[in-house]
Amino acid sequence: MLTIGKRDASGTTAGEADHEPRVAIGEEDGVLGCAFSGIWTTRTVALVDADMRKIEKRSGFKTLALDVSKIEKMDTAGAWLIDRLVSAFEKKGVEIQMQGQSEIASILLEAVGEAVRREPESGPVRPPNIVIRALEAVGRRVYEMRDDFLASMNILGATIRGAQMKLGRGHAVNPAAIFNQIDRMGVGAIPVVVLMSAIVGAIVAQQGAYQLSYFGADIFVVDLVGVLILRELGVLMTAIMIAGRSGSAITAEIGSMKMREEVDALKVIGLNPIGVLVFPRLVALVIALPCLTIIANFAALGGGILAAWLYSDIPPAAFIDRLRVAIDLSTIFAGLIKA
Repeated sequence: MLTIGKRDASGTTAGEADHEPRVAIGEEDGVLGCAFSGIWTTRTVALVDADMRKIEKRSGFKTLALDVSKIEKMDTAGAWLIDRLVSAFEKKGVEIQMQGQSEIASILLEAVGEAVRREPESGPVRPPNIVIRALEAVGRRVYEMRDDFLASMNILGATIRGAQMKLGRGHAVNPAAIFNQIDRMGVGAIPVVVLMSAIVGAIVAQQGAYQLSYFGADIFVVDLVGVLILRELGVLMTAIMIAGRSGSAITAEIGSMKMREEVDALKVIGLNPIGVLVFPRLVALVIALPCLTIIANFAALGGGILAAWLYSDIPPAAFIDRLRVAIDLSTIFAGLIKA
């Protein structure tokens, strides 16, 4: 039964302070007797824990006699402390004699003892050998890839369906949302795209000029920069920066909306979350990525022109003249198609 009383500064009730748990010890003819008294609850058992541990270390007795008749109140913490003492002497082969316990105390002590001594339902699991562990890891990874693929296809299908619903109802397409996303993901990314592309173009030109100078073919650095930037690096650097900048921003934004249940609110008012949240961003990326690729190409070529001028003494006019010979429209469109 839960009792409530006036508490002192230590946090114990007045009754508990007057009836602290105690252990009286007696020895006679190979019998160790322990008489418990007071209140044995969670709040008070810490007072006798050290004494109980000292008793557990004693040896040279054939019988342990426990008297719990004077315990005024006991919970599972007190029962566990007594059961720990019993277990310690049972391991030493000492006979245990319990006396003075009430029916409720017997039930509590028995329940705590069963819980402490409960054997695991199954024996220890042997770790599988290295082959099984490797196959298990591969299988788990395959299942994860399958789940990721299905989730991606689900999102793609929902996006296409949302776009179909939007385009099927021309009045439902919101140009303001699309232009807002173009401004955030396209225009806002121009500074970082220009900076990184110019640096990459300058590095490619500098390293190419350094290596080609051994063969007296410095002018071919223009071919290297032009083809490499327009076909591969321009669109690649743009995609990486957009994925890192805009992709993480989209994930964080939609994730926070999901956490605040704004996505559920859209469903409640009859709007398709894919059409409202995903479709404008998808259209904005489709429009912004080729434009950013063109800007990145010009920035990288500008960095290449500057590096070639400084390292190989190729003036900008000569660089541009050679660039016209080195590339054609197929080179330009090869990169734009990838965008």
